[in-house]
Amino acid sequence: MKINTARAKRRLLLNPALGLGEAYMDGEIEPGSGDLYEMVDLLALNLMEGGTHPFEKLMEKIRWLRRNLDQLNFADRSKRNVAHHYDLDARLYSLMLDEDRQYSCAYFPIGDETLEEAQLKKKRHIASKLMLDRPGLEVLDIGCGWGGMALYLAKEFGARVTGLTLSEEQLLAAKARAKDAGLEHMVTFELLDYRSWTRPVDRVVSVGMFEHVGINHYKTFFDKIRSVLKEDGVALIHAIGRADGPGSTNPWIAKYIFPGGYSPAVSEVLSVVEKSGLWTTDIEILRLHYAKTLEQWRDRFMKNRSTLAKLYDERFCRMFEFYLVGSELAFRRMGHMNWQLQLTKNVSALPLARDYMVDIERARAAIAEQGKMGPIEAASARVKRDLTLHDERKSRQQNQSGGESSRNL
Repeated sequence: MKINTARAKRRLLLNPALGLGEAYMDGEIEPGSGDLYEMVDLLALNLMEGGTHPFEKLMEKIRWLRRNLDQLNFADRSKRNVAHHYDLDARLYSLMLDEDRQYSCAYFPIGDETLEEAQLKKKRHIASKLMLDRPGLEVLDIGCGWGGMALYLAKEFGARVTGLTLSEEQLLAAKARAKDAGLEHMVTFELLDYRSWTRPVDRVVSVGMFEHVGINHYKTFFDKIRSVLKEDGVALIHAIGRADGPGSTNPWIAKYIFPGGYSPAVSEVLSVVEKSGLWTTDIEILRLHYAKTLEQWRDRFMKNRSTLAKLYDERFCRMFEFYLVGSELAFRRMGHMNWQLQLTKNVSALPLARDYMVDIERARAAIAEQGKMGPIEAASARVKRDLTLHDERKSRQQNQSGGESSRNL
């Protein structure tokens, strides 16, 4: 690492968690050999092996004491925080994200999926946990982004979806997408804080928004979900978490990327859910999926860096590059992960075993694959599937009749 100025040394001494990123943004620190990823990766490995410097531990304690104040995200402050990051030039996200503009952890069950494939599988995976078993179900999408999840649930499952956002840029884009897709009669988007929603719904989904709620407002969030869910309702919350227990937000991330944001440990969330009256019916931990997502975002960002530098400037590009690198390594080295929490109001709202999730997911994947085929290939696949099912039924019948004969003997 090349430290080019005396100010960079002071920054690293007085507040290293903030100073490293700021010094890189200002060109006062450069990778000595290799690139930024290798430099930050080495620092992360050193932290894992040698621990944090005593002075930085003191700074961490101060951040811990301040975290309730830093995360007082009342409605007006939440809207300002969202605008800080999500109301950036739309071309930035178009060049970096997948075609559907999914700005949250993708799902890589195999591991070699493209970004588009992994984001589609993420939507399908979440939909399977919502158990949209009939068309016309009312779904509330809290933190709907650019509308991709809402449009998917309406198109693929016949759901009636209302998406809530605090970003004016996202609202305009989401409404335009619903109109272009001919789904305006099934999907609506509103510039509304979740705390202001009052109408009962069958399902609640929230993807990548809970990190912006703030620890002071967890009770309000889950109480709101319980109050708006119908008696047989289901909710699915997808968020970033940490495996090493409660902590505080990195000060550089809090200042430049996600003000008011925090990724909670599952223990911090469940302790509130337990008091809300909701049932926790399923928990899944996605470990390296976000690391793989960020790797693909970073690759696309770097390929379009010169274009993005014209939209903003070199300092902005260095800031965003540092954010993507640091975030990816947080998932690879520093104990970050994603969790998905399925919740119900009624203990009997869902089947007793979770097989239905896998069944729905596989059925939807088969339908999507069939849609890619021509009519001849699709007909051939149906015949082959019907023959397989016929053979399986015949085999079961033979086994049953064999069993009856054995019992008779």
